[in-house]
Amino acid sequence: MTRVSRGALPLAGLLAASGVLHFATPRPFDAIVPRSLPGNPRSWTLLSGAAELAVAAAIANPGTRRLGGLAAAGLFVAVFPANVKMAADWRHAPPLRRAIAYGRLPLQIPLVLWGLRVARGRIPGIDPVTGADQRRYGHHEGPSGACDGRGKNARRR
Repeated sequence: MTRVSRGALPLAGLLAASGVLHFATPRPFDAIVPRSLPGNPRSWTLLSGAAELAVAAAIANPGTRRLGGLAAAGLFVAVFPANVKMAADWRHAPPLRRAIAYGRLPLQIPLVLWGLRVARGRIPGIDPVTGADQRRYGHHEGPSGACDGRGKNARRR
């Protein structure tokens, strides 16, 4: 497993877990579907759960990881209105529930950035081509210390 995979797979796991929750316990998700969306909230809950599962599968597969990362970033933007609705609905809730609802709003930013990093094959400190840990070897260098200027080791093993 490359280090890039290690950065992508936790995102895939997060999305898969959330997608399963949409099917296992849909009621909390139904409650935060914006009223402006047409149709039944349950349909939107199931659709978003299916989308999260599909995006998780795309990220887990190296051949579709780039598309999956972009889809994840888009999905995190698309569900932001539900988080805004939750914060508005819970504005008079007890402090812990309010903190959860308000805390979800800024959390979307690092999630979007995580999806974009996965799409680019860039995980902080990891060379996207070789998977080498740049914090240990320096930029574009592998264990041999050689660099061809493109992030690949000059010598192949």
